Amino acid sequence: MTPDMPNTRGLTRRGLLQGAGGVAFVGASLAALKLPFFATDGAQQKPAECRSTDASASDKQLVISNWPGYIDPKKKSDSTFQVFEDRTGITVDYTDDVNDNAEFYAKVKNQLGACETIGRDMIILTDWMAARMIGLGWIQPLDKAKVPNLHDNLIEPLRNRQWDPDLTYHAPWQSGLTGIAYNAAKTGEVKSFDELISRSDLKGRITLLSEMRDTMGFMLKVVGADPTKFTSAQWGNAIDRLQEVVSAGQVRAFTGNEYIQDLAAGNIVACEAWSGDVIQLQFDNPDIKFVTPEEGLSLWSDNMMVPNHATHQANAEEWINYYYEPEVAAKLAAWVNYICPVEGARQEMEKIDPSLVDNQLIFPDEKTLSVAFDFMPLDDRQTVEYERDFSDVTGG
Repeated sequence: MTPDMPNTRGLTRRGLLQGAGGVAFVGASLAALKLPFFATDGAQQKPAECRSTDASASDKQLVISNWPGYIDPKKKSDSTFQVFEDRTGITVDYTDDVNDNAEFYAKVKNQLGACETIGRDMIILTDWMAARMIGLGWIQPLDKAKVPNLHDNLIEPLRNRQWDPDLTYHAPWQSGLTGIAYNAAKTGEVKSFDELISRSDLKGRITLLSEMRDTMGFMLKVVGADPTKFTSAQWGNAIDRLQEVVSAGQVRAFTGNEYIQDLAAGNIVACEAWSGDVIQLQFDNPDIKFVTPEEGLSLWSDNMMVPNHATHQANAEEWINYYYEPEVAAKLAAWVNYICPVEGARQEMEKIDPSLVDNQLIFPDEKTLSVAFDFMPLDDRQTVEYERDFSDVTGG
C-alpha cells in the first residue's frame, strides 16, 4: 500500500452488519425479515410515468446512498470525492446508509412502490437487488450520451448481465469474487467447493456464507447444475446436498464476513470467502490464501442506479462518468481493494501503487474471470421459496 494508506480498512463493505445493527441474511435474519416482505403486489411502476423534473442544471446537488467504507477518504483534498466536487461544482450529500440489501429495500419499498420520492439521486445495491428493483420499474434509465465512459470502459466480464444487458439502468461501482480461502499454516490447499464440503480433515472446521446466492451458486455447481439457469428440481438437489453436509457436521457456521477473524485465528482452517476480505487479511497474515475453486468463481457487483423521482439525474450521470475514468477508478480501487470494473485502471495503478497492479483480486486476468459465474435472477415467488429453503437448512 502507499505510505498514507493504512493496511486495514476497518469493517469491510460486506461485514458492516455485525456492528451496525442492520438486518442481514445471517443467523436468525430471515425470521426477523419475515419472508413475505419480498412480496410487492401492486408495486410495479413505469419509470417514464414516475419521474421528477431534473433540476441538475440549476441545482448543483447530488444525494447518494452507498455502503460504508466503500470510498477513499472524502475529506482529503486529493480524494476522488473532493476532486469530483471541485471539478464539477456539484455538492455531494454522500450517506453510507446501505448496510444490507434487504434492509435498504425494506426502508424504501413503500415509497418506490407508490411512485414516491425516497430523497436520493443514486443508490448502490448488489446485483440481485438491483435486478429486482429494475424489474419492478423503480429505476430510471440512464442517458447513454451522458455516461460514455461507462459504455467505453466497463470491463467485458461485467457486460451483458441477464437483468440489464445494455447498461440501461445500472453501472457497477465495485465488484468482487466469491471463492475459497484457507489458512496454509493450518491445512493444505482446498482445491474445490466439493472438497471443502466433504473432506474429512475439514469436518467442523469450515464456514460457508449466509448469503443464499453465494453459497447456493456453488451448491448448484456441485450437483451439476448451472447457477445462471436452473430448474426447481435442480434447486431441490442442491438444497438436499447442503442438508447432507450440514447434518454430517462439516460446517461450523454460516456467517457474514466474521469468518475473517476465525480464519486468521485458526478457529477454522478453510471457508467460502469474499475476495476483498482476503486481500485485507493478507496484509497481516500471508498464510491466508484465496483459491479459485474447480467449480469456478461467483462474480458479483454493487451497482449505481438512479431511483424514480430523483431530482438530480444529470448530476448522478456526471458522477458515473467521472468514476469510469481509469485514473479515478484506480485511485478508488487502491483504497477499497475490490475488483475495479474499469478498463485501463490497471495501467493507471502503476502510478498509484505498483504493488497492486498484479493483484488478481483487484485486477483479475482473463483466465480468472473466464470461470466466473452469475446467479439466475429470481422472481418474487422464487425468492420467498428459495430463501425459506436455505433458511431451513442453515438454521436461520
